[in-house]
Amino acid sequence: MADVSIEKLASDIGTTVDRLVGQFKDAGIVKNAGGQVNEEEKQKLLDHLSKQHGSSAEPTRMTLKRKTTSTLSVGKSKEVKVEVRKKRTYVKRTDVEEEAKRQEEERIKREAEEKAAAEAKQAAEEKARKAAEAKKAADEERARRAEQAKKDAEARKKNEPELSEAEKAKQEADRQEEERLRKAQEEESQKKLEEDAKKAAEEARKLAEENERRWKEEEERRKKAEAEEVHLHSNRYAQEAEDEEDMQVERSSRRRRKSKKHAGEHLKQGFNKPAQPVERVVKLGATITVGELASKLAIKSNEVIKAMMKMGEMATINQVLDQDTAVLVVEEMGHKFELVNDNALEDELLAEGMDGVKTTRAPVVTIMGHVDHGKTSLLDFIRRAKVADGEAGGITQHIGAYKVETDNGEITFLDTPGHAAFTAMRARGATATDIVILVVAADDGVMPQTKEAVQHAKAAGVPLIVAVNKMDKESADPDRVKSELLQLEVIPEEYGGEHQFCNVSAKTGMGVEELLEAIVLQAELLDLKAVPEGPCRGIVIESRLDKGRGPVASVLVQEGQLRPGDILLCGEEYGRVRAMRDENAQEMKFAGPSTPVEVLGLSGVPVAGEDAAVVQDERKAREVAAKRHQKKRELKLARQQKAKLENMFANMASGDVSELNIVLKADVQGSVEAIAESLTKLSTSEVKVNIVGSGVGGITETDATLAAASGAIVVGFNVRADASARKVLEAEEIDLRYYSVIYSLIDEVKAAMSGMLAPEFKQEIIGLAEVRDVFKSPKLGAIAGCMVTEGNIKRSNPIRVLRENVVIYEGELESLRRFKDDVQDVRNGMECGIGVKNYNDVKVGDQIEVFEIVEVKREI
Repeated sequence: MADVSIEKLASDIGTTVDRLVGQFKDAGIVKNAGGQVNEEEKQKLLDHLSKQHGSSAEPTRMTLKRKTTSTLSVGKSKEVKVEVRKKRTYVKRTDVEEEAKRQEEERIKREAEEKAAAEAKQAAEEKARKAAEAKKAADEERARRAEQAKKDAEARKKNEPELSEAEKAKQEADRQEEERLRKAQEEESQKKLEEDAKKAAEEARKLAEENERRWKEEEERRKKAEAEEVHLHSNRYAQEAEDEEDMQVERSSRRRRKSKKHAGEHLKQGFNKPAQPVERVVKLGATITVGELASKLAIKSNEVIKAMMKMGEMATINQVLDQDTAVLVVEEMGHKFELVNDNALEDELLAEGMDGVKTTRAPVVTIMGHVDHGKTSLLDFIRRAKVADGEAGGITQHIGAYKVETDNGEITFLDTPGHAAFTAMRARGATATDIVILVVAADDGVMPQTKEAVQHAKAAGVPLIVAVNKMDKESADPDRVKSELLQLEVIPEEYGGEHQFCNVSAKTGMGVEELLEAIVLQAELLDLKAVPEGPCRGIVIESRLDKGRGPVASVLVQEGQLRPGDILLCGEEYGRVRAMRDENAQEMKFAGPSTPVEVLGLSGVPVAGEDAAVVQDERKAREVAAKRHQKKRELKLARQQKAKLENMFANMASGDVSELNIVLKADVQGSVEAIAESLTKLSTSEVKVNIVGSGVGGITETDATLAAASGAIVVGFNVRADASARKVLEAEEIDLRYYSVIYSLIDEVKAAMSGMLAPEFKQEIIGLAEVRDVFKSPKLGAIAGCMVTEGNIKRSNPIRVLRENVVIYEGELESLRRFKDDVQDVRNGMECGIGVKNYNDVKVGDQIEVFEIVEVKREI
């Protein structure tokens, strides 16, 4: 058969091209998506897959079943058929396993023998070597003594006079005795050496026997362990026939047993219930599921659920409990708890490399103030740039960070938005800063966001410098600003306070130098220092998703140095820094303390305000990020569940609450948070804003699908939808709104929520008629002859009958006539006949009031 392409083969067997290429790769065949496959390669892939799934392996187990039927006589004329079923399973080892096992046994035996022989040989050699050394030493000593005796004899012979025959005989006898003693001593030492050698050989032989015995015992123990393991695994296979027979006999005997008094005694366990309740100490982290809590308490899950139901909370086994709830449950069940830190790995990772010599660093200055009071314009003059021109509507909607070289040294500026919606962003700016410059317009005075800025600065414990802006205007009144700030406990130095006031003009540059001097003076008083070397520590000022560059985070370095290639951990995101840029998009080789920098290379968009830290181990960074994500998810689930439980009965009592579902996408994380907070504050008891999805970056097909599933509207703030998302939005007819100024967004959402409010109805009186006479009609009953005194009387509207200005009946008109004609309405000052439906007690002097129900438009 001819070769086929990968795509054709994938379509024929019903799989994807990528998966098929991966399977070829696993089989040892490298193919790409556009390659060709021959028959040999297909067969090789088939063999690999068969071997992988176990279909080509020979059966390793065989079960034989046998069933026999016999007749058992139980009486004179009564027979019972007995069926005996036998089943035996044989487990077959493969030839490879048998050969491997045999070779292993032979190898172990051979190694044991070789080791024992080597040990015996080594011991014998050692003994022989020692004996030879001893013999050599004795021979040398004997030779030395003989030489010395010879020398002594010669000396004596030379020095002494000629001896007599008797003396010579005596000396010869002494010499022979000495020689005999020496020979006896040599024989004794030789005998001793031989005995030592024999003893060493005997010990070596015994050691070899002991080793051999020990290896045999080890082999027997190993075989016994294998047999037991095989028995455990094959108990239901090789012994099933015997077990089956035993079960048959047991069942038969149990059926025939007359008394069942002691039945099942052998099944009873020997565990005794504790006499007193066991008190356990449970370690609790930030979150825990009901199932995990029950496991730590060593009780069943339904016991914990029952205890929670008694406490007024419904729970399931997989429900995540927060720490406070878990503590209450543990105490309720009579146990003790111990709060533990879940962040041990995180603390260990961040504690690395914190030592170093601190040096002076540049101050981080945050500019705060009310909207349109000239914060960005003042910073423009300092930077000699035009930042404000690029902001939509002329207002700042992101945190900007800029490092400025001044005559008095370097200063890092954070420019925060002044609109009320950015309260959270301003609070974040205050916590990351050393000095706050409060910009107040001299012609406008203290405004609501000015008060909030003062509160943020005081809460963060940051010194405050007041810049009274717009001094070039004729209506400027700095004394008014000082008096209004005095009410906020911001006291100027000239009044005995500690806050510096500078009159400036962002337009002309008046007083800017004095403001910079005030910043430097305040920085000197604070004595700002940081470690310039070592791992970086900082804070994420802003983050966004760039279409071309991926996740981009603006990080303010607070300690250490950040360099390309460092592993940066930012909250739930981490990654190796691929590139660093300053506020002017210039590449940076490193960033020291008090330096704002734009970082590329993170795994995702971090939450603004998160701590950023350089770590050494990427694997640990990934673990910490995953753990933070899991912890955040569990905490969110625990809070949601708690809110559900607390509000369940309240919602049931108040009825259904209308929800406006919104999918929110913005260009940066700070805008997402600010808009979400503003929209959530619009919620009332009747209409609730529910942000089902939010994120940074353009509107994608996933966002459109989420909006379609939840019936939400899609709101884009400085972002647009891509082509696939627009198709889904058009097909599902989902409302898509684009905004670039936050005022418009909030106003339109408020209008949409107003339209969801339950309508309010009001009764409006449109006419009043006075009864002058009453006529009886056989068909219609009592007919009131009336004079219309106010407004118009309409036939289709509801009415009320009043007697002495008290409502006595409420119903509707049955007939309205003028003379003999039926009419639809009667004007003021005209007479008419009115028939009230199902009411005949109309009297002269009564008043008939006609009203209509009008729907009143409601607003939030």
